[in-house]
Amino acid sequence: MDKTGSCLCGAVTYTAKDIKPEAGACHCSMCRKWSGGVFIGVEAQPDQMTIEGEEHINRYPSSEWAERCSCSKCGSSLFYRLTMPGPMQGVYHIGFGTMDDQSGMTFAGEIFIDHKPDTYAFAGDAPRMTEAEFMAMYAPPEN
Repeated sequence: MDKTGSCLCGAVTYTAKDIKPEAGACHCSMCRKWSGGVFIGVEAQPDQMTIEGEEHINRYPSSEWAERCSCSKCGSSLFYRLTMPGPMQGVYHIGFGTMDDQSGMTFAGEIFIDHKPDTYAFAGDAPRMTEAEFMAMYAPPEN
């Protein structure tokens, strides 16, 4: 599935090619502060992303493993990109709301569910992971 999107003012546009039609929610404190609420994102591989208006992207290194990217003109949160070494380096997590057309997507699940505020909940039985469960997926193998 191919999707296009942009920031609010249109200074930054993107095309994400051949992505899985799945969106996921993150409740970690960084995502909540960056997006103003729950972050709902769609994963795209680095070689699947074409970005126009790169000169208008603010890149903020929010952790040792990721950078948060927004438009320098209108302030829209666009995506975060994994920067840690390894097989996930460069992977984008595009903000669902920045997509021009969200049709055809399904809800794949939630992470950092133990950090979710009590003020909202998603319907359905999509997979839910705590911070510890999620981080264990990326832990280095034990020797």
